[in-house]
Amino acid sequence: MAKANDAGTAPKVRIILKSFDHSLIDEAAKTIVETAERAGAIVSGPVPLPVKIKRFTVNKSTFVNKTAREQFELRNHKRLIDLSEATPNTVNSLSSLHLPSGVEVSIQMK
Repeated sequence: MAKANDAGTAPKVRIILKSFDHSLIDEAAKTIVETAERAGAIVSGPVPLPVKIKRFTVNKSTFVNKTAREQFELRNHKRLIDLSEATPNTVNSLSSLHLPSGVEVSIQMK
């Protein structure tokens, strides 16, 4: 039984994008997909992953008025992009991309 990453197959690349702003992450995903397709990779995605929501409740007053509270939330959006048949040219073009600030990119080679 042969493994998927033998010498004859191209490496698979998994890109995970994280951001608090959904419009920024969609713009970055669109840029990555267009660049990868131009470089000749087969693109699967962007797949929206579940949004992680953290909610915080804070008292408005420090000592009195226990019932007066404010609620805040942080929404963490994620997108998953898989590239198969990625060439070194594809990886070079992806590394030289200028993505919007506020988007965290993690790249895994398989």
